[in-house]
Amino acid sequence: MSSTGATAPTSPAATAAERTGARTDEAAALVGGARERIDALDDRIIGLVQERMAVSAVIQETRIASGGRRVSLSRETAVLGHFRDALGKPGTALAMTLLELCRGRV
Repeated sequence: MSSTGATAPTSPAATAAERTGARTDEAAALVGGARERIDALDDRIIGLVQERMAVSAVIQETRIASGGRRVSLSRETAVLGHFRDALGKPGTALAMTLLELCRGRV
């Protein structure tokens, strides 16, 4: 994997073991199938994040239109705690990223 997070392209002639880094064809098949599942999950996660961004924009627009503030710090603190409780310290970083994506999109 490069420093940008992209994987190097593989040649069409590469074996399944070479494409997955597995040492046997059986393991390569398992890794390949699991990677397909991860790709599908990533697509669903991206869709959910986009949906969360849209809902957040509605909330922000409504709050601002009623004379309120765009961001509710107490709500953001609750979201951070929820993710931390469910996923540990990395969950806090994930929540921060979600909150950043959802802020100020009005």
